[in-house]
Amino acid sequence: MSRGQNMQGVRPLVEGGVRSRMMAKLLWLSMAMLFCLSMVLPSHAAPRLDLSAKNKNGELVSLASYKGKVVYVDFWASWCAPCRDSFPWMELMHQRYGDKGLAIVAINLDEKSELAGPFLADFNTSFDILYDPKGEVATHFNLQGMPSSYLFDAEGNLVSEHLGFFKSKQVAVEQEIQLLLKKRAADGN
Repeated sequence: MSRGQNMQGVRPLVEGGVRSRMMAKLLWLSMAMLFCLSMVLPSHAAPRLDLSAKNKNGELVSLASYKGKVVYVDFWASWCAPCRDSFPWMELMHQRYGDKGLAIVAINLDEKSELAGPFLADFNTSFDILYDPKGEVATHFNLQGMPSSYLFDAEGNLVSEHLGFFKSKQVAVEQEIQLLLKKRAADGN
């Protein structure tokens, strides 16, 4: 067998190897771009205020009806121990800022809304309580645990999400609320 005949068999392998390396690089580059996009694009749609839940009278209340106000939406359940800590704080925020444009909306997720009664009897709340026994609104918010709260500006844009309730974060959340209320006042709402 001559050297030329040996090289003929090798040549396609080398060309194929070059093509394989180029394909591998292109594949790697494509995967890297997809990874980068996944870091930029949200994995779920941002929570929004165009959803509705029922009040204690069974009337449907649209969260969009709060547009024009800074809205603090809190998801809770009667069995949630940290929720017991959040209710006095939410009432305090409502008392301080309710007349300045803050709406506190606490959405109960108990499967039977009557389970919320004993919990609510322990608190003197003047903010709005809504019920979502099937978790339909909660699903749109992609809840990770309870309590979970979401702060919206006066235009209805999600500003921040808070998983859990921590006394150590109360001041920071109140400062967020204050800043949004100042912006709302400056915008003439």
